[in-house]
Amino acid sequence: MQQPHTVRVPRKARATAALLAVGAALAGGLVPGSATASSHREAPLIAADPTVDNTDLYAFVSPDKPDTVTIVANYFGFQEPVGGPNFYPWAENAHYDINIDNDGDAKPDLTFRYTFTTDDRRKNATFLYNNGEVTSINDENLLFRQNYKLELIDQRGAGKVLIKSARSAPSNTGAASMPDFRTIRDQAIAQVPGGGLSFAGPAEDSFFADLRVFDLLYGGDLSKTGQDTLRGFNVNTIALQIPTHLLALKGDAKRNPVIGLWADTERQSLKLSPGKAKAEGDFVQVSRLGNPLVNEVVAPAGLKDAFNGLTPDQDGKVKALLDRVTDPELPKLIEQIYKIQAPAGPREDLVEIFLTGVTTKAGGPIKADLNSQLNNADVMAHMFVPSEMLRLNMAVPPTAEPNRLGVLGGDNQGFPNGRRLTDDVIDIAIQAMEGAAQSGNLVQALAAGDKVDANDVAFEQRFPYVAVPSNAAVNSAVQAQVETKSSILGDLPAGALIGGALGALVLLGGTVYLWRKRPTKARHRSTRPW
Repeated sequence: MQQPHTVRVPRKARATAALLAVGAALAGGLVPGSATASSHREAPLIAADPTVDNTDLYAFVSPDKPDTVTIVANYFGFQEPVGGPNFYPWAENAHYDINIDNDGDAKPDLTFRYTFTTDDRRKNATFLYNNGEVTSINDENLLFRQNYKLELIDQRGAGKVLIKSARSAPSNTGAASMPDFRTIRDQAIAQVPGGGLSFAGPAEDSFFADLRVFDLLYGGDLSKTGQDTLRGFNVNTIALQIPTHLLALKGDAKRNPVIGLWADTERQSLKLSPGKAKAEGDFVQVSRLGNPLVNEVVAPAGLKDAFNGLTPDQDGKVKALLDRVTDPELPKLIEQIYKIQAPAGPREDLVEIFLTGVTTKAGGPIKADLNSQLNNADVMAHMFVPSEMLRLNMAVPPTAEPNRLGVLGGDNQGFPNGRRLTDDVIDIAIQAMEGAAQSGNLVQALAAGDKVDANDVAFEQRFPYVAVPSNAAVNSAVQAQVETKSSILGDLPAGALIGGALGALVLLGGTVYLWRKRPTKARHRSTRPW
């Protein structure tokens, strides 16, 4: 294992004139904050570059190591498992960032950055990803390999290399090629200095939901819900497990247990010529994800690309998005289609859930102290900035029997206090949008939700917790039989369901992204042990 050494990370450029124009047009107020689920293909520009598209972000106290937090960030949704010959590599010339804000100023105090390189040994010899059975991550038959570097960047912009070179798990190309993929997957788990673990590679998509919500809220007939649209899809996953004290403000997880998290990806623009694509220029933020489905459902179509270019400290400039929180669209649609009266506005309960965290110190209507950085003993309240991010109270211990409805189900370790893999965020968010968090009572007419209450494949009990990726096609005869039986008998046992569906692979094609990340401002020197 490489020992960490100090490197210097250049400051990033401020937003381009395009972002300033958007900010000026929409300025004045706070930003987003409601959600119902995930972030697959949520905005026009990022839908054309799926390799760097954040799909889901999870953060939870590790159930088997409660002195650590596990963060799972997924990318590149709707992967058809048999989508060769190139399958689903990580993007080069891109930054995959996981950001931590522990003092509530909406700026990252810690950024864990993954960058990938490719070792393609096929050259002109073959079109195959592997030319024989692959039994280990270093098997000579594995012809396409990717490695990554993991850096830790502090609030001053200075960084340390935590892992100089670690192997990403390859795509699962099929049972004949990789008969024991779990062994290969586990070999891709790397040690992080300070007591952490890191993994990058494919996984079965952790998100579960009936996405026919976009067909006029299930076509106006809740009896026709229950199809897990994500069944069998794979994603690219980064999983990172870090001791709680290394994430907490001043290194003290007892006094300062609450952290805020978001993931973002940055791309260099591509210059295209016949048969070639050259990355050049500044890195530009092209995707962002904190709470699930903020951009996908809350933001109107015209603001989705702008949201992906914003950072949390810029949220206050976009009043148009804040207005979609305090006066959300979804309850109005439910009232129109299902005749269930929408709660009266302005919706300060949603502002509290998604912009400030749940706390009595922000003057919101939910009378509890759960997951706001304002609850940290050493936070300076005047520096606190309401902003959209996933917030986690690391002092809430893991639950022996997690409730899929999280906090609404009486389980304070679940969403919106962080997000576990098993949290049913579609059902939770629908109830929250209908006022359940403020009233303390579920809306019984919507209690069944989308009737997809759990993932089709069981999650694992140890790091990286996500399920191994599927290796069978969605439209196979076996998958059709599974779907038929499932519709009659309910979900089959974990491991019995297979498949995936082909997410359209669209080249970036030289698209110039118009947003850049804010520069890191110098602040107090970090005293982290890394």
